Amino acid sequence: MGTDNFARISRLRALIDHANTGAGERATAQRMLDRLMRKTGGGNASRSSDRVYGERHHRPGRHATTAAIVESVREDISFARTFAPGAPGEVIVHSPLAAAPAELTVAVTTPFADQIVVTIDDIPPQWGWESDEFDRIVATRDLRALADELAEIIDAYNHYGPDVGPRFFRTIRAQQTTLIR
Repeated sequence: MGTDNFARISRLRALIDHANTGAGERATAQRMLDRLMRKTGGGNASRSSDRVYGERHHRPGRHATTAAIVESVREDISFARTFAPGAPGEVIVHSPLAAAPAELTVAVTTPFADQIVVTIDDIPPQWGWESDEFDRIVATRDLRALADELAEIIDAYNHYGPDVGPRFFRTIRAQQTTLIR
């Protein structure tokens, strides 16, 4: 493959992956890339279209470190915790992070280069834990909704597909400090 073709392929892939590329322009670039890959014997170019990128994947940068992604996640969590609903008459969106008790803490760390760990701590027992029919202590619906929202925030920075692994792995932990009795 010549350097001219390499440059064209790189530009087309950048255009396809860019968040501000329109759907029509993206489809045209994908067709051009497929045609170029067939012509140069570059293999199956349609594999790149199977990749799924989170909606904020581009924000810290394509080659950002996990530590940079963690900083973006922390900013998103901080914003969601302080977000106030709109003026009267506007649609109110329920956010488990905004509705969580004030004493609850959320810590985001990266113990390894490819892992993000979120720890929910200082959970009030009456808000976060309940007994089930077998007298086991389980998370309440509110705590599970909070964990789901945190997972959505983190997954917005990830990517995955059949030809590429995820950018990072996530773990969400809820620390139980006091048992209900």
